Amino acid sequence: MDMIADIASTVFTQFQKPTLAFLIGGMLIAALGSKLEVPAPVYKFIVILLLLKVGLGAGISVREAEFLTLFVPALCAVALGVGIVLLGSVTLARWRGVSRVDGLATAGMFGAVSASTLAAGMAVLDTEGIYYEGFIGALYPFMDIAALVTAIVLARVSAARAAVPSTQGGGTATMTLGGGSAGQGRMEGFDGTMIKKILTDTFRSPAISALLLGLGLGIFTRPDSVYESFYEVLFRGLLSVLMLIMGMEAWARISELRKVAHSYIMYGVAAPIIHGLLGFGLGLIAHHLTGFSAGGVVLLAVMAGSSSDISGPPTMRGAVPEANPSAYVGTSTGIGTPVAILSIPLYIALAGALIGF
Repeated sequence: MDMIADIASTVFTQFQKPTLAFLIGGMLIAALGSKLEVPAPVYKFIVILLLLKVGLGAGISVREAEFLTLFVPALCAVALGVGIVLLGSVTLARWRGVSRVDGLATAGMFGAVSASTLAAGMAVLDTEGIYYEGFIGALYPFMDIAALVTAIVLARVSAARAAVPSTQGGGTATMTLGGGSAGQGRMEGFDGTMIKKILTDTFRSPAISALLLGLGLGIFTRPDSVYESFYEVLFRGLLSVLMLIMGMEAWARISELRKVAHSYIMYGVAAPIIHGLLGFGLGLIAHHLTGFSAGGVVLLAVMAGSSSDISGPPTMRGAVPEANPSAYVGTSTGIGTPVAILSIPLYIALAGALIGF
């Protein structure tokens, strides 16, 4: 009972901290009909700076990290990215009223990582003075790419299987659902170059490009001085503005869910918490194997619970154009992101109770 009370107290306290307060504030003013807007170029600039900060910090830490200490969490990140999509493929993608392609695209968004949510988790831990490995940002691409590639491959395969041409009297070609007889099951659009294209598009996306640039500069150069004097100083202020934007965007996206099945609402609420707990569990394993810190466990859970808000949408639109953006973007941004961010205190409380800080 004392553990439950401690967890509840921690969760309540975290809601009063700047990161979560700005998110809730953004949702509140949007709900009240405020006309406040942040120009898109400002939003993009903030995101780039935050990703460069995360990448630079990760790169600087990777230089000094031991191989096993980094390898096990990276392996956990890949497993989470793939596992979350596979879980979505047997749940949301099979629910009544949900197109399988739309369900897989949504699962891919939830398996990928939200840069803003990861940055929010870091800010909360920094505020609390909780240690976490600096290389955590380097895990972002592992989970992000694993999830997007898995989801896109499954969606393309599903779309190809659902559109098998068959010939009926007079040689007229028609489209039938499900599998076909021998010679009719060739998966159009699914060839050996597809994976390469997905990887190329993902690496070229703004989010991954900025993150990998920062990571490379942190590993191979010595950007410590500009990192500490510029990026560290601006981090919390920029993040507060980003959380305000995310709150307003989340409220606006909720209206899009009226166009799709209510199943997405259930998934958007439950998935971040379930995925976050899966990430927390794998983080515990890494903790026992390598001494992965309690703060690192929290951030792995935060990454697993997040849903892509930058790299995912353009990648999914380009690779699976038949998927409905109102479904996967509305669910991930409108519901998944705020639920994931508001769940951060839960993981901190669990880590404090099970591991200790």
